[in-house]
Amino acid sequence: MIRQFELVERVQSYDPEADEDMLNRAYVYGLKKHGTQLRASGDPYFSHPVEVAGILAEMRLDTSSIVTGLLHDTIEDTDATREEIAGLFGENIARLVDGVTKLSRLEVQSESTKEAENLRKLVLAMSSDIRVLLVKLADRLHNMRTLRHIKEPARRRRIARETMDLYAPLASRIGMEKVKRELEELAFAELNPDGRASVLARLGYLKEKGEQIVPQIEAELTKTLLEGGLEAQVSGREKTPHSIWRKMQQKNVSFEQLADIMAFRIIVSDVAQCYQALGLLHGSYQVLPQRFKDYISVPKPNGYRSLHTGVIGPLGQRIEIQIRTAEMQDQAERGVAAHWIYKQGGPSTDAPQYAWLRSLIEILDKAPNAEEFLEHTKLEMFQDQVFCFTPKGKLIALPRGATPIDFAYAVHSQVGDTCVGAKINGRMLPLRTQLSNGDQIEIVTSKAQTPSPTWERFAVTGKAKAAIRRFIRIRQREQYLQLGRSLLDKAFHEEGYEVTDKGLADVKANFKHATTDDLVAAVGAGLVGAREVLTAVYPGLKQKQQRKSGADIVPISRARNKATKAREARGQTESGQIAITGLIPGMAVHFARCCHPLPGDRIVGIITTGKGVTIHTIDCATLESFSDAPERWIDVGWDSVGEGEAAYTGRLKITVANQPGSLSSLSTVIARHEGNISNLRIVNRSMDFFDMVIDVEVADVKHLADITAALRATPAINAVERARN
Repeated sequence: MIRQFELVERVQSYDPEADEDMLNRAYVYGLKKHGTQLRASGDPYFSHPVEVAGILAEMRLDTSSIVTGLLHDTIEDTDATREEIAGLFGENIARLVDGVTKLSRLEVQSESTKEAENLRKLVLAMSSDIRVLLVKLADRLHNMRTLRHIKEPARRRRIARETMDLYAPLASRIGMEKVKRELEELAFAELNPDGRASVLARLGYLKEKGEQIVPQIEAELTKTLLEGGLEAQVSGREKTPHSIWRKMQQKNVSFEQLADIMAFRIIVSDVAQCYQALGLLHGSYQVLPQRFKDYISVPKPNGYRSLHTGVIGPLGQRIEIQIRTAEMQDQAERGVAAHWIYKQGGPSTDAPQYAWLRSLIEILDKAPNAEEFLEHTKLEMFQDQVFCFTPKGKLIALPRGATPIDFAYAVHSQVGDTCVGAKINGRMLPLRTQLSNGDQIEIVTSKAQTPSPTWERFAVTGKAKAAIRRFIRIRQREQYLQLGRSLLDKAFHEEGYEVTDKGLADVKANFKHATTDDLVAAVGAGLVGAREVLTAVYPGLKQKQQRKSGADIVPISRARNKATKAREARGQTESGQIAITGLIPGMAVHFARCCHPLPGDRIVGIITTGKGVTIHTIDCATLESFSDAPERWIDVGWDSVGEGEAAYTGRLKITVANQPGSLSSLSTVIARHEGNISNLRIVNRSMDFFDMVIDVEVADVKHLADITAALRATPAINAVERARN
């Protein structure tokens, strides 16, 4: 364990103005509070916060950060309070300690929820002071170094997985590559010991085969640069086992096929010499294609700058070379800690490299719970990125595989919500197009546009997914509220009552809902029956219904006749129905996939749990399963006002001759009759015929009938019928 005077000397070695008195007081306070507590290793518990402070001193952080490291577990694991720490060390220290305090006292139901809540609070804390994250990373690093002392394998794996998924990427996001590499290696050793052992064995074999190969390559590279008039510091190293394993998995290549098992770093004086060194190396050695990356001209979001290239270098070895200045090297290793941002009035998160942090704050605002926030945050942690530009030249970094939707939300949430199209390098392309490095994207917007649920299928970033899901939740809840209110009105009116907010408020607790709106939405979603609410408000009705002994249950045939007579009584016809009864336009309505109803079909609505109302044809066999639940049936009809404006899906079963041109004839006939094939599936094939199911977009049942008649007249088609169930 680091002794008190040793810690003070370490801090003063790089910061002579460090507050020695505060460091000493914090050391003594932490030692006293943790007292006789022990860690899983048997060491005194205080050895952990002292080692965390030592790691922070290696990062060359300020006094406040070191003191926070010494005290970061006192609130959670001792009788210390935030108020006590604020009184002894100041409000700033108390705020930092509270930001990194683990939430073991939080009542949670699962480890995943605990992980999500921890991250949620961490993001909120570090949004105002990035030092919270630096202390948390040091805390996690020491815990990973001592992970072997935890006896339960499941707990070790959970901690290692959390480290790999969250803390290592977070370290990378703020440019702390040294910390990131160690966290990954320690987690890799726990999660995949066999994979790590195999990589180490191969590296050991290479060392035995060519023990002097790294020094020889270093000497040859130095000589090449000197002959070009450039003095530089050249150093070589092997990649870490985890980075080698990850590239083998990502690129699906063998160990021998990797070009960058050995990496060489060239340190020069200034930026001009970086490009001079690059020219000398490319002029002397064969360049490996697609291996050059210029992070000086276009730095990474975390501020990392360097030139990367791959060559077949000295001794015919495939090597990776990184060229940078000493300042860039310090930035690459220590990230935000290299800036010493705390000397000038405290830290800030307004710099461009913290744009990812601001996006996390937006996700935090949009996510309805900690688990979804955790999911989106992990998406945001992707490291493999593409760099795109706005029409004005602003650089936006996105995960690989991102689409214009992700780009639009990265520009601004409102731009994403109103996006209708995108010009990529001057060409209008679909919103699902994957972006490439260097693309220039112009987003086309419209005030009338709203997010589409289909966007979530190809959105990649957590920010975009969170915004889309939030809009869908809000719209769905509005629909469920409208439908629920309509169903309740209908159920209450049938018994001669009026729905009142007071009545609903009195019974909402019976259904475990906090507000009347929650109860109404649950009715609209099919989670609670309208008649259940009615009998809860008027308990006497339940006894009356029980005396009827099921007299209200109506067989399907009678229900259909009742629906038909009701429509006829209103002057509606089967060919031209007017408004949809019992529903409000825009409600959550879905068409059943079992019967594919079309305008012109006789239809009935069934309240479906979690979906709203599902529309079936009146002769759909699936309706038999609802014969004992008449309260779920809704009398509906087609809206004649909107006829012809929407495309509906009709399904056909077709037998086609197995001969050249058959499919062409089929598609030609459908196209001539203004139909559109949206899906085609072959269900059976033989030497002579193919049986297939085709989904055709049509205007109504008559349109489908016309297409069916035309297909039957086609010589290559043997049989056609409408698919049912």
